[in-house]
Amino acid sequence: MGRIQLNKVTKTFGDVEVIPPLDLTIEDGEFTVFVGPSGCGKSTLLRLIAGLEDITSGSIAIDGNDATDVPPARRGLAMVFQSYALYPHMSVRKNIAFPLRMAKLDQAEIDKRVNNAASVLNLTDYLDRRPGQLSGGQRQRVAIGRAIVREPAAFLFDEPLSNLDAALRVGMRLEISELHKRLATTMIYVTHDQVEAMTMADRIVVLRAGHIEQVGSPLELYRAPRNTFVAGFIGSPKMNLIEGEEAAKHDAHTIGIRPEHIAVSADEGPWSGVVGVSEHLGSDTFFHIHQTGLAETITVRADGEVSFSHGDRIHLTPRADVIHRFDAGGLRIA
Repeated sequence: MGRIQLNKVTKTFGDVEVIPPLDLTIEDGEFTVFVGPSGCGKSTLLRLIAGLEDITSGSIAIDGNDATDVPPARRGLAMVFQSYALYPHMSVRKNIAFPLRMAKLDQAEIDKRVNNAASVLNLTDYLDRRPGQLSGGQRQRVAIGRAIVREPAAFLFDEPLSNLDAALRVGMRLEISELHKRLATTMIYVTHDQVEAMTMADRIVVLRAGHIEQVGSPLELYRAPRNTFVAGFIGSPKMNLIEGEEAAKHDAHTIGIRPEHIAVSADEGPWSGVVGVSEHLGSDTFFHIHQTGLAETITVRADGEVSFSHGDRIHLTPRADVIHRFDAGGLRIA
């Protein structure tokens, strides 16, 4: 079990309110990702759930039990930090077993849990090595293994992949997602990387200045962003946001169009502009178009075979059925 409920939770540091009153329910077995720009409160919110920070007001319940004043060690949660926090003088086996030894479990149970975790994480062949003999990805798996053996109600991940290189991040992202499927345990994952959020989450919580801007599945946020902030944050490359006369034609203050929903042509289309930087990624090419009269830059995602040169004037045609409309307050117009 791992249902977590936050009821009007707030957090202030002195006179600064970093988490205004916030309500959120994370269902048992769900993979929830907190995402947002630096300073939005996502790590603070995770630490409040873990009990590493005291809430200023409100309450937190875990599986229906009030955990607001329960110490971190008794909440039944396991946290995986950005830093691996492994003991360099201990073997992998002893690092994973450490929380069980502190809990004074008998040796047979410790061995069973450590071996099971090592099997799940493909660490069996490394149990007798020390952290310094492992790659970054392997060390991160050891840190996750130390959390698994506690058999928690939920796992809390605080930007666990930020210290890894790009290739390892992709591999570990897949491993954590696969681990969630196998364990079927609640996981809360904090990241500033919206690609991680989109590819891993059952539900995404988008935060800005401590406020929840939108909660939903990755596709719900992608297809129907609640406001211009979510529209511009979710998606890579981000949605093009256009104001002025073109938006007014659609009875909106701002319209949004995703890069993949704009067709490019050398000779026809209602919009035109000059090609700036082109990013060729093989299957796709991203064109950054300037001097359109619509926005400072419009980004277009085209087939990798499409080729235009820097300085070419090209024409753009947005798909009318997927144009997003927003009012003067930045809220989505149905």
